[in-house]
Amino acid sequence: MTDDKHVVERAGWAPVRHFAGRSVAGLAAVVLAGLGFGLLLLLVRGNWGPLRELDQSIAESMNNLVAPHPAVVKVITVITSLGGRGVLIPLVTMVVLWLLIRRRPRLAIYLAVTGLGAMILDPSLKALVGRVRPVVADPVAFGGGNSFPSGHTLGATIVWGALALVLLSATRGRWKGAILTVAAVIIVAVGLTRVALSVHFLSDVLAGWLLGLAWISVTAYAFRVWRREAGHTVPPVTDGLEPEAAADLAPAPAEEKVLPHPWAKGAEILVGWVFTFGVLYFVGYVFTNWTRDTAFGSWDEGVNRWLQTFRTERLDHLSWLASKAGDTHAILMICLVVCPLALALWRQWRPIVFIVLTMAGELTLFLTSAAAVGRPRPPVEQLDGQMPTSSFPSGHIAATMCVWVAIAVVVMPRVRQWWRYVFLALAVLMPAMVALSRMYRGMHHPTDVLGATLLTACWVGALYLILRPNERARTVSEAAQDVQEQHELKPEQPQLEEPQPEQQRRVPA
Repeated sequence: MTDDKHVVERAGWAPVRHFAGRSVAGLAAVVLAGLGFGLLLLLVRGNWGPLRELDQSIAESMNNLVAPHPAVVKVITVITSLGGRGVLIPLVTMVVLWLLIRRRPRLAIYLAVTGLGAMILDPSLKALVGRVRPVVADPVAFGGGNSFPSGHTLGATIVWGALALVLLSATRGRWKGAILTVAAVIIVAVGLTRVALSVHFLSDVLAGWLLGLAWISVTAYAFRVWRREAGHTVPPVTDGLEPEAAADLAPAPAEEKVLPHPWAKGAEILVGWVFTFGVLYFVGYVFTNWTRDTAFGSWDEGVNRWLQTFRTERLDHLSWLASKAGDTHAILMICLVVCPLALALWRQWRPIVFIVLTMAGELTLFLTSAAAVGRPRPPVEQLDGQMPTSSFPSGHIAATMCVWVAIAVVVMPRVRQWWRYVFLALAVLMPAMVALSRMYRGMHHPTDVLGATLLTACWVGALYLILRPNERARTVSEAAQDVQEQHELKPEQPQLEEPQPEQQRRVPA
């Protein structure tokens, strides 16, 4: 009877022994994190006087320290955005898509569930506690909803911590320490900025850190149990959640050197940039100084006046939406979505370098040529008001044209299905839509559109000839096959000849 009871007790402690199998200190840290959060929750919910006074004192001191320095406030605001939903949700979405494309659904589910937990825990606990945010003399930022716990801190702890656990599977040696260090710095920095902006009390931030650590630990443990039940070994935490996924998580494991002779290529790119700038400056100078009082110049301005006659409140709104498709934020968002997905699909850096250099060159060419030409805006009512740059060439149209043409150049040879022509259509329709909206709103002449077209043709053409983005272009299946061939198992060792039985090896007398 005693032995049976001892066996039952050992079986009941099996999950704990498994959880702490790698590190008793780790289990103790998780337990302490949970207890610490629970204690803070009780103290805040009970409105404990000493904690309330300490929190308010720190909030007022930080406000007095930060508020007189607008530049510091801007820097802190940028840092704190790394814990906001506007950054975390797109980040998790992109990484989940990456993992699904690389055929790692288990890691994708882990990351999605862990991130979803942050979205559920934050509003639930805030509604439960109902703590009011700090009230200071000179507020520099404002937060919506209740204060406990800090949602930015909780989200940053969970998301950046979970991403670190995923990325550990793809790294070796000193890079593991670098990943953990970067994640820890971001998590700590986001929490401190919430206090510095006086939108959260210190106890709110501490609660976010503790609860985030506890939640990551629970989900990581569940993932390890999932692996064990699937028949996989359970690696140390420092090896990541799924060490065998290293080849699939590597950005481009089978790619050769991206650019041979990089210094020569850099010189060629510089020559292409200077040539494009020269073309833009010459054409812009002609349109600005030689066609102003000619029939061509009258036609150029007459198009804007003609479009102005069609203005209505509804068309003004639609033109504003179409114009937004070519502004800096939209173009940056397109690049941030397309580049990681392209890298995940085709496992090649060269098309990514092509797109990035296309947009970097477009921006610098637009700014320098607009400053050099100095062409005034059309002499009609400008719905977007005064702009800091001149009219030639159109930055909205050039950016839209460059990004969609570059994407079409990369996609067309790599996709065999019919829908590849969608990107070719977008390379024509999106710039046309933005161009019409910019002229309708009185922001650009038709010749400014021509300038954007020249910029795109010269710059994208030069990069295409220099970089050869489609050299050794591969489809998705071909890229996966290349990786599989590179990371296949070691060749079988030649089997030794089995020893023959003693009686068969004897030589008859």
